[in-house]
Amino acid sequence: MIYHIARRAAWDEARARDKYSAPSLDREGFIHCSSRDQVRDVANALYRGETDLVLLCIDENDLRAELRWEAPAHPQASLAEQAPGGSPFPHLYGVLNLEAVIAVFEFNETESGFTLPPDLP
Repeated sequence: MIYHIARRAAWDEARARDKYSAPSLDREGFIHCSSRDQVRDVANALYRGETDLVLLCIDENDLRAELRWEAPAHPQASLAEQAPGGSPFPHLYGVLNLEAVIAVFEFNETESGFTLPPDLP
């Protein structure tokens, strides 16, 4: 299972178009994703103060586009340090086919930062 943080408007548009594409796909050639151990740290490093976020739960076995596990690509150095054990991040090289998304959760910041939903797969 891999995870992607999206803005609700982008997710709503993806459902209407039956595919999801993040701005990073055009800029960098892939969609940034995270493992379960990484997603909370990514959210707290990059999405503080943002609202209307959703967390996409993606079954990597159902992806049509190529998935590669690679070093962090974000220029913020702290993310590389926060990656558990320096582990690589999942990068999706193509649009996300919606049938690979098995669950979507509201992803809101609390006073202590982002926390994972208790029933996250």
